[in-house]
Amino acid sequence: MKDTTNNLLRLVAWEVTRRCNLNCAHCRAGSERGPYPGEMDRAKCVEILEQISLVGNPIVILTGGEPLLREDIFDLAEKGTQLGLRMVMATNGTLLTPELIERVKTCGIKRVSISIDGAHKDQHDHLRKVPGAFIGAMAGIRLLREAGLEFQINTTITRQNAGEIKDILELAVRLGAAAHHIFLLVPTGRAKEMVSQEIEAQEYEELLHWFNQMRGKVPIQLKATCAPHYYRILRQEARAKGEEVRFDTHGLDAVTRGCLGG
Repeated sequence: MKDTTNNLLRLVAWEVTRRCNLNCAHCRAGSERGPYPGEMDRAKCVEILEQISLVGNPIVILTGGEPLLREDIFDLAEKGTQLGLRMVMATNGTLLTPELIERVKTCGIKRVSISIDGAHKDQHDHLRKVPGAFIGAMAGIRLLREAGLEFQINTTITRQNAGEIKDILELAVRLGAAAHHIFLLVPTGRAKEMVSQEIEAQEYEELLHWFNQMRGKVPIQLKATCAPHYYRILRQEARAKGEEVRFDTHGLDAVTRGCLGG
C-alpha cells in the first residue's frame, strides 16, 4: 500500500471537458457547446486518475466546461473513488435531474459545487448569458438537498455583483450549503474582455476583511480563491486579536493561496 501521509498533492482541479450549456462572461475556459476535438477519451482519463493516485489521495474536482456533458463523467468519478481519490464535482447545476442525482450518490462524489453569481436571477443570468440559469441552478440545489448530498456555493466577484455578495452568502446559508467559496475575477479566457469589471483595490481589501470576519459568524465554511491577499488578511487579523497563528488554523484549510483556476 502506498504511503500518502507526506504527499504534497492536496487538490487537483481537472477540466474534463470544455463543452458547456451556458456562455458565462467570466469563463476562464472560454467554454461553449462545442464540440471540441481532441478531448481525452475515457481510457486516457482513467490513466490520469491512476497516475494521480500513485502520488497521493487529493481532492479531485471534476470541472469544465460543464462536466455533466461528459457521458462517462460518473464512470470517471466511480473509478477515482475506487482508487482512493476524494472526488467532487463543479457544475452550474442546470442539468441535474433526479436520475443524475442517483448517479451522483452511487459513484462516490463527496460534494457538488454550484456556481451562483447573483442573489437573484437578473444578476446571475446576466453574467451567465442564458435566461433561466438561476432558476435551473436553484432547481439543481433543491435536488441535491433533498437527496442529502453535500453541496457548496461558488461565486465569482465582479463590479457587477460585488454589492450582492452579502446577500449571496445569506442565500447560501439559507439553502443549507456546506460552504461558500468566493473567486476574485481573473482576466483570462472570456474574462479578458472584463478587465474593467475587476473591483478596485480598496473594495477588494474591504471585501476580504468582511469575508474573514464572517468566519465563525455563519454556520458554513468560507474560503477565498484567486485572492492571494486573503492569506495576509487572515493572519493579520488573527495576530491583532492575539491569536496563535498556526497552519491548521490559518493555513490552507482556511484559504487557498493563489489561484486554482476555478
